[in-house]
Amino acid sequence: MDFTHIQTDLVAQILVALAFVGFVSLVVYYLMQYLYVALKAKKAAQKQLPEDAALPPVSVVLVAHNEAAFLKENLVYLLEQDYPDFEVVVVDYLSHDDTRFVLKLCKDNYQNLKVISFSDDVNMFFGRKYPLSIGIRSAKNDIIVLTDVDSLPSGLQWLRYTVQGFERPRTNIVLGYSMIVAEKNMLGSLQRYDNLIYSAGYLSNALRHHPVTASDRNLAYRKGFFFSKGAFISHYNEPDGAADMFVNQNATTRNTEVNLHPDTFVKYQAPKKYLQWRQMRQHRMATYGYHTFGQKISAATGGAALLMFYGAVIALVAMRLFPWEILAGVVLLKFVVQILSFAQLEKPLGEKWLCWLAPVYEIYFLVANTILLMFPLKYKYKNK
Repeated sequence: MDFTHIQTDLVAQILVALAFVGFVSLVVYYLMQYLYVALKAKKAAQKQLPEDAALPPVSVVLVAHNEAAFLKENLVYLLEQDYPDFEVVVVDYLSHDDTRFVLKLCKDNYQNLKVISFSDDVNMFFGRKYPLSIGIRSAKNDIIVLTDVDSLPSGLQWLRYTVQGFERPRTNIVLGYSMIVAEKNMLGSLQRYDNLIYSAGYLSNALRHHPVTASDRNLAYRKGFFFSKGAFISHYNEPDGAADMFVNQNATTRNTEVNLHPDTFVKYQAPKKYLQWRQMRQHRMATYGYHTFGQKISAATGGAALLMFYGAVIALVAMRLFPWEILAGVVLLKFVVQILSFAQLEKPLGEKWLCWLAPVYEIYFLVANTILLMFPLKYKYKNK
């Protein structure tokens, strides 16, 4: 093969350089986003169950709105946790289904359940931030564990392992992992991949001492810290991002921990229809505009590297500036690194078989997420 023309062809030199930079950037990205989280999760799985004497009192807080079906299925798993001193605070906000009857039945059988009911809409804004903040304020304990009514703890040891994240006195925020349960079809596969990639992103950032966001299905604060930072007051006008924006504004290297023991995971049901799932992702991305410039650049690194790599490779092949056999080998090497790294991520986070579709899904979500950012959700805010 003759490469002498590259020495004098500026376009070929630029494209080869772009392909090389894109390839190296993607390899680093896969190692830091996938393999690094996988190694930390495997290490976390070796933690031993803490003794009762080392466990502080805890309040689990969640908000319910017309979700009697989820409460019937999931609430008992919270109330039956193997933990010496805890309460579960449920804020029933404007429900008009059987939610209050389910909560009354549970209240009659569990002394550690506290129910806060709202029959009038006193929330001046959309979203769950106001009722959630009321639930946190009503909790009697300093350590607050947040979850959602559609989320199921990994087991009855969930609280024990979750609270281990507060072993250091300076820790005020503990991030956890939420696993999605989806149908065994193409939509379900996309949902599982999307959840795993999103989770790997925020977990990796926090593990590398740059916390950006979190999942409010599996998140813990110290109550005193939460209110000392103004709770959600600074972003009540934004309906979404209760977890995202508080963590984004207040999490630091020193005050944040990540807990990846498998007994700290929660599972939640994926939407059955594509449009419901798309809306869920829009809600998740709604607060992206509030991130700092550096955080936006960091989040765009993987997509930019992917565009750079594939764009340069396609241009080199189309313009016949570089042997396609070598370029095909480089693309294949990129696939191998990606699949192997992703396979390592799947195992400790409870997923499997997604790694083989990762190269295809990666391109799909590059396009899909760009479209979601271009067409964000719009709200008509309440005016009282």
